Amino acid sequence: MSAIRITKQFSFETGHALYGYDGKCKNVHGHSYKLSVTVIGKPITDTSHVKHGMVIDFGDLKKIVKEEVVNVFDHATVFNKNTPHVELAKELEDRGHNVLLVDYQPTSEMMILDFAKKIKKRLPNFVKLHSLKLQETESSYAEWFHYDNI
Repeated sequence: MSAIRITKQFSFETGHALYGYDGKCKNVHGHSYKLSVTVIGKPITDTSHVKHGMVIDFGDLKKIVKEEVVNVFDHATVFNKNTPHVELAKELEDRGHNVLLVDYQPTSEMMILDFAKKIKKRLPNFVKLHSLKLQETESSYAEWFHYDNI
């Protein structure tokens, strides 16, 4: 049977700041991110299987992405933990804000690498992550493709 790609789309709101950047994004600001997750596999051919005809149940893919990405990043402010933003993060946390400290500069490029690693770990063996598209604004996005990272 042929391999099929399926895609599920997600959206979440996240704030961040790019420490050391030479433009406006050095300031704390936010985006309405859109994430498209595409997986590839062969539909299940076992007619007695409850997921017969599916590569993966959209609900199962949704659960993985929500748990690994959306529920974590939605309405959070993300800072690189190796910068002076740690002081600001502490202040925000003390005031009840949801703050994430990550090991990378929280650009779309680095976030999508983080997301790919987390999602790949959770997929069943018979399904592979094909690509991700993380849209930061209406006209700006980062893409990750499995075949670029072999």
